[in-house]
Amino acid sequence: MNGKNQWQNLTENIRSTRTELLGTLQRSRSGKMKAMFLLGILVVGGLAGGFFWYGQQKPKVSAHEQVLVKTQKVAASDAKNINIYSGEVRGRYESQLAFQVSGKITRRFVEAGSIVKPGDALLQIDSRDIRQTVNIASAQVASSESQLKFAASNLERYRQLYEKGAVSKAQYDQYLSAYEVAVAAARQASAQYAQGANQLDYSILQADKAGVVAAVSVEAGQVVSAGQAVVTLVQAGEREVEISVPEGRRAEFREGMPMRVKLWAMPDSVIQGSVREISPVADAVTRTYRARIAISQPPAGMTLGMTAAVESTQTTPGSPRYEIPLSALYQSNGQPSVWLVTNDSVTLRPVQTGNFGKNTVQVISGLQQGDTIVTAGVQKLREGQKVRLSGEALQ
Repeated sequence: MNGKNQWQNLTENIRSTRTELLGTLQRSRSGKMKAMFLLGILVVGGLAGGFFWYGQQKPKVSAHEQVLVKTQKVAASDAKNINIYSGEVRGRYESQLAFQVSGKITRRFVEAGSIVKPGDALLQIDSRDIRQTVNIASAQVASSESQLKFAASNLERYRQLYEKGAVSKAQYDQYLSAYEVAVAAARQASAQYAQGANQLDYSILQADKAGVVAAVSVEAGQVVSAGQAVVTLVQAGEREVEISVPEGRRAEFREGMPMRVKLWAMPDSVIQGSVREISPVADAVTRTYRARIAISQPPAGMTLGMTAAVESTQTTPGSPRYEIPLSALYQSNGQPSVWLVTNDSVTLRPVQTGNFGKNTVQVISGLQQGDTIVTAGVQKLREGQKVRLSGEALQ
């Protein structure tokens, strides 16, 4: 109320002085400029006094006034290094199928993504030359069988003559040898015919296992050689995620190590996996090590080729480290600090920070086990400010 009365008295004085100045102007024209100058000074001074009075009426926080703050107690934990690797969903067993004979592809029965069963035809090559080879082998079989019959009949005749003493033992042995040669020639011709028949069967590439066709690398009209991979078949069953591990982190991986897998197409799902194998030799181009992450229970929507993020967590024992909320940090002259609560008052404590998490930060030094820190409203505090605590222990 006193401030309001002062403001009213100041306003009345300004009005009274203004009235007197106007009267002076009317009585003396020569003092007009001087009176206007004095009037301006009084108006400006009045406004300044009013603003000063208004500023004095704003409430200020007293150093002895207790402020309610949210606090937490810190607890030490081992340092955790979290590394994330990009990977791709692959099959546990992947077969690179190829023709066993050379030739020109004439038909293509499948596309990438086709589901096949054992024995299903995948590709076919031109078999005309192979058929001719089979025909030649068949003729050789017929010829060898005829020669074998002739040798057998001669041997039988000379055996009877030898038993009667009409021919010598040497002549009989000669026809016996010719018969054995004919038998071997017949077997050879039969084997060549069987080989040609097999090659005729090889002109059609068939699936040996049930699964999904992941890739077809050739088209109809293309000439392929024996052993050239043309179809990638992923067998039905287990699914894995393949990642590439840098040289510097190869020693951190071991078989059976648990991993967390997240699919980019299914961000809400977290899949548990483990390292099944890691290559002992680095890739010649990327200089990384290929690792396979086995998925124990893949979700229903998990398909081949999906992009995945594999998370590896390594615990490093050592000096105590703490994880605190990001909201607890306070920058003072470029130095990260926290407000430490002691005896219902706050003190600014500089800290050294480490890795940043999603909503947390790791403190390497500056805190001790059981310290109580302010986690909300740090910008409104001052050194020595009295506070009232409200919070839970940080576990």
